[in-house]
Amino acid sequence: MRNGLRFGLLGPPVLYGADGEVRSVGSGKTRALLVALLLEPGRVVSVDTLKDALWGGAPPASAQASLHNHVTRLRRLLDNPERLRAVAPGYVLRVGEGELDVRVFEHHTAAARAAHAERDWGRALGESTAALALWRGAPLSGLPPETGGHAFGQRLEETRLLVLEWRYEAELHLAPTPDRLDRLAPELAALTTGHPLRESFHRLLMLVLHRTGRQAEALAVHRDLRARLVEELGVEPGPAVRGAHLEILRGQGAGTAPGTAEDQPPAVLTPPQPAQLPPPPAHFTGREDTREAVRLTLDPERRTAAGDGAVPGGRPAVASDGMPAVAVISGMAGVGKSALALHVAHGLRERFPDGQLYVNLHGATPGMTPLTPGQALAALLRDVGAEPRHLPEHPDAAAALLRSALAPTRTLMVLDDAANAAQVRPLLPAGAGCAVIVTSRSPLTALDGAHRFPLAPLSDEDSAALLRAVSGRRDGLSGAHPLVELTGRLPLALRVVAARLAARRALTPDALAGQLTATEGRLHHLEYDDLSVRRSLAVAHDALRASEREADRDAARALCRIGALDLPAYGAPLLARLCGIDERRADAALDRLVDVALLEETAYGRYAPHDLVRDFAREIAGATDRAGAPDAGESCAPGPDDVADRALRWYAAIAARSLEAIVEPGLEREDRSRPTGSQPAGHAEDVAGTPKFPSSEEAFAWGDLELHNVVALVVRHAPTSRYVPLLVRLINPYVQRSGRVVELEVLQRAALGAARRLGDAAAEAYALGDLAGMHFMTGRAGEALALNDRALAIWRRLGVLSWVRRGLNNRGMLLEGLGRHAESSEALLQSLELSRRLGDPYTEAVTYSHLGNLYEHTDPRAAIAHHKRSLAIGDTIQDVILRHSAHCNIGYAHLTLGEPAAALPHFEESLRILGGHGDWHGESQTRLGLVRALRGVGDRERAAEECDLLLCRADRRADRYTGGLARHQRGLLLRDRGQAEAAYEQWELALAALAKTDSPVVGQLGELLAGR
Repeated sequence: MRNGLRFGLLGPPVLYGADGEVRSVGSGKTRALLVALLLEPGRVVSVDTLKDALWGGAPPASAQASLHNHVTRLRRLLDNPERLRAVAPGYVLRVGEGELDVRVFEHHTAAARAAHAERDWGRALGESTAALALWRGAPLSGLPPETGGHAFGQRLEETRLLVLEWRYEAELHLAPTPDRLDRLAPELAALTTGHPLRESFHRLLMLVLHRTGRQAEALAVHRDLRARLVEELGVEPGPAVRGAHLEILRGQGAGTAPGTAEDQPPAVLTPPQPAQLPPPPAHFTGREDTREAVRLTLDPERRTAAGDGAVPGGRPAVASDGMPAVAVISGMAGVGKSALALHVAHGLRERFPDGQLYVNLHGATPGMTPLTPGQALAALLRDVGAEPRHLPEHPDAAAALLRSALAPTRTLMVLDDAANAAQVRPLLPAGAGCAVIVTSRSPLTALDGAHRFPLAPLSDEDSAALLRAVSGRRDGLSGAHPLVELTGRLPLALRVVAARLAARRALTPDALAGQLTATEGRLHHLEYDDLSVRRSLAVAHDALRASEREADRDAARALCRIGALDLPAYGAPLLARLCGIDERRADAALDRLVDVALLEETAYGRYAPHDLVRDFAREIAGATDRAGAPDAGESCAPGPDDVADRALRWYAAIAARSLEAIVEPGLEREDRSRPTGSQPAGHAEDVAGTPKFPSSEEAFAWGDLELHNVVALVVRHAPTSRYVPLLVRLINPYVQRSGRVVELEVLQRAALGAARRLGDAAAEAYALGDLAGMHFMTGRAGEALALNDRALAIWRRLGVLSWVRRGLNNRGMLLEGLGRHAESSEALLQSLELSRRLGDPYTEAVTYSHLGNLYEHTDPRAAIAHHKRSLAIGDTIQDVILRHSAHCNIGYAHLTLGEPAAALPHFEESLRILGGHGDWHGESQTRLGLVRALRGVGDRERAAEECDLLLCRADRRADRYTGGLARHQRGLLLRDRGQAEAAYEQWELALAALAKTDSPVVGQLGELLAGR
């Protein structure tokens, strides 16, 4: 039998050889890896899941390498190393039919169940015996708890007990010999000792003792069982035991083969075929794919036909696994979980002829306390025919009774509005013919074996369709109507709005949209009769706030801070600062908010609320602010201004560390770090307490995550906060080098206004100079010059020579671009003199570079000499920006000389040096030169690829200026290919992007288009 087996989980995890020889698996970690893969046979198990299985929730820093080593060891143990393959995002272990003992056990169990139901006792005995022969001990024994699979093992143990019952039942019906009956008695006695409340084993033992002439002992078994049930659970034995007791008292069947009395099927509760589903939702709309996936998961016939195929819920939907299919539909309040569950359940009624059970668990029902598992079990047992006076008081006994009652049936159970997995777990049936739909705001990830279907808000078109169906308004309600956006595409909110439109025919959709838009909070418009978005959201928040768990109270406080701050996204570090807790607690609080669907995890470690949750969070923050000092239990202590000040202070400290990581050592870093008159006194201490970035790449990554938050904070609080000029000054190098020109302008204009309000001249000069840099990056040299000169005047007045030098250098660069070469030369030479006086080689090299650009107009060879001087300084001080810029500028000088072949290696070297250092302006100018050089040497295919890459990166940054320059080059490449019309289209787009700039390309585009 075992020759086909290769893997064993029914006992300590083992491997089988081709001859059936059992081979143990080496180390504990290797065993844990094997089990984690076998729990999902033939499917990809992610690296993160495997790490959790091997190290629990705290994998070491070396986990990735260690996991790879364990995979290698496991491959050596397998009969074929190719069974275990790396498939993103993890590993998959190929397991064939009949190779895993659990699957073989489940196959025999399904066959035994069918034979038992058909009273085919010979087949039932054979299949049960074959199933039980596979057991070597407790499933997954010898593994540490972090490996998981506890619920998996419990289900297998419960199934084994059922199979034992079927086997002994079959033996009794097959008239065993007296010797066999004598041997059955001690086996069953051991089982009753191990399971003192399991009535089926006691019944079987009573019958065996009776049929071997031991009536007194049989009656004693009944007496002891009844006393135990009455004393511990307050219930009498069930009808099956009572029937056996009556047979013994009457003396039927003693010493004989089973007769009429013994032919009765095992006496369990007879369900009255309940049909408890509430009416299906009217006007159910959308979710076709999810609806079909849930149906495929639950439909017994389709699951059987699906075989080992997977369903979108994640795990395979196969009926032969011996367990019911469980679908968990999760999502935020009002997203339509119950509607989908009932819609699917009604469509499956015919597939479950033994009935449909429904329980509202009230996990998040306004004004209701969640049902306890005991309350829910009592309700379900009554629904399947149990007499109320015989209901077990002990929850475990009640759960076992429910499983026994439903095991032979095909029943559909809907558990609506579950609070958590602990509330659901005791209610699950044991029969493979059953299916369960659970709805919950939580995905119930602790519920093993469930298929999960998280719901998002509806699409625009489905939202509009629901509005039309419920309101009866057919005209003017398309997916683009403002009501769709204002309701957040949330079915509950859509139904409220539609109900209001249906009730007031004079109220037009446009007028209602105007009301929702005009008000500060939408939520009071999203209430009608018993429908209320606010009440649905408040249930979760109120439960968190009233909880005794630290993570729950932290979560309630975090939601209030989120409402007070109102940023695009949040992470644990920011929430920790806002709530005054450590990051571990902040992580736990965010997890709880996700679990109750008040936040969504939009990316790893980043969280954002739905728009209507955002409105609710603002309300609770505003209510606390208006109420003044909170009670001791209140979750929202600081007002919105205090919360914003904490956030700005935190961002300013980290921005200072990003400055250190991004800007090379020298005067610019020192100058930007120097306090100005309005800088808050505690900033230096905040920076000292903030960890440094290990690299510039990590500083850029932090900026990419947080820039939208910084912009929102700065814009909103520029009129009131002293941190705004400081934060913008410190974060400017990241924003400028990332090429985020749109955000750059918004930030600098806000900082400029704040600096003037505070009367901080130095902060004003910083903002003017950085704003000038933004105008230069977008091709508006004239405006940049005016702003730079205003900043230069302030620095001269303040006597800050390093910034006077920088202002002169920028002035010379801008004048060169405007064609005012004499003035440019004067400014650059003054800047060069100041650089030497200040002893700053970096700024000296930058000035040489700008002088080279100026000389390129008259003597490109002299320009190259200046760029090489800049390069030499860059090589000496090992400065990436200087070296990459120098090579780029030398390349442009060679292009001016008509030497594209000489220019090409300099552009390539410039990009190589820059790598991932982060300087969008430098990168874009280098790539533009590279495209020109490649076109010049005739490599048009590579030129087109580089041009497309440049255009893609420019569009991603909303950099219209660089995009226009790239489209100019793309048009030239298209013309070279003979695609004139396509070229003209590109030039028209380029001209539209560059029309308001000072770029000389504008004139060239005019000439190109004139020839059309």
